[in-house]
Amino acid sequence: MLRLLILLSFCFSTSLLHASDDKMNTERTATLDFLLERAISRNLISGGVLVVGNHQGILYTTAHGRITSNPDAPDLNEHTLFDVASLTKVIATAPAVMKLLENGQLSLMDSITRWFPEFIGSGREDITILNLLTHTTGLDDIYIPLEDPMKIAIQKTSLQEKWKEPGNKFKYADINFILLGELVRRVSGKTLDAFCTEQLFLPLAMRDTMFLPMHERAGGIAPTSTGPNDYFRGVVQDGNARKLGGVAGHAGIFSSASDISRFARMMLGKGELEGKRLFSERVITQMIAPYFYSTGNIVRGLGWDIESPYSAPKGTFFSDMSFGHTGYSGSSIWIDPQRDLFVILMTTRLDYRDIKQFNRFRSDISTLAVAAFWSDVTVHIPNKTSISP
Repeated sequence: MLRLLILLSFCFSTSLLHASDDKMNTERTATLDFLLERAISRNLISGGVLVVGNHQGILYTTAHGRITSNPDAPDLNEHTLFDVASLTKVIATAPAVMKLLENGQLSLMDSITRWFPEFIGSGREDITILNLLTHTTGLDDIYIPLEDPMKIAIQKTSLQEKWKEPGNKFKYADINFILLGELVRRVSGKTLDAFCTEQLFLPLAMRDTMFLPMHERAGGIAPTSTGPNDYFRGVVQDGNARKLGGVAGHAGIFSSASDISRFARMMLGKGELEGKRLFSERVITQMIAPYFYSTGNIVRGLGWDIESPYSAPKGTFFSDMSFGHTGYSGSSIWIDPQRDLFVILMTTRLDYRDIKQFNRFRSDISTLAVAAFWSDVTVHIPNKTSISP
């Protein structure tokens, strides 16, 4: 089995690696490289970039595969742009909302009708911004048309029949963050992409992060598969995001492993990166505080996943204080303030059908990464030849 494969069936005699060590334990990192190579050989992905780090910087990075299958295509690297899909929710939209909250421009307990008068008289007036951020609105995802997409999306959403009182049940739905993306525009007076660039990406020197990647960056963008011989490159994979013009609260960001590492370091730095403060410690604490649903089986932060059916990148050794998110196109991020560690995985995903196998791959990468770089893990890493198929 590939599950606890790489977890506790281990035996090797070298000493544990400490995060502060200058020399890498090649036996441990070689197993991470092996997992990436095996995922490629099994056509789960065509390539990937892995970064492990802490609040101070990068501990390990590796890249396997090329941007395309063309043998002359450039290799993937930490600056390759990926369509990060739903990571948009946590590196763009949720932080943008929290920036507005920190500025006193809105409250988490604002009724949806304060910013969306379209919901007045809908019977959904008790939905709050908090509900949108935690996927507890009770709203279902919708089909968005090409004509007047945002107007129709809001209209169709406001007409949905209420099946659960807001706040009582977790149901992950893109529509929550589509509305939050529009909320940023209505509150700030700026489009979501302009606001995020000005308030988040430029202050963090995230120069690889953007909606609607510029044409001149096309050669450095990894494609997203849409079929056996079809792909998008520089165009967001998500259909609703494309209909919304490529700028949406739930998807649309393109970024690199290097840039997302900077964001993760800011989160571990409690809102500060390299001496520059983006958020107050209070706001960061508020973002990652646990909100419990379904008798504690589902735990969410503000945008962030803490424990849910989507938590595969948490692996085995990340603590209960850790948080993260996944992206459908093959990206994931998981951050642990207690361990002072993060793992970022960016892939060119090929297999969208075998979700179980892909989630195992994500989980195993995180489990091994924490075992390799967190000194309190007392297990040992197996030789790659001992890993079961």
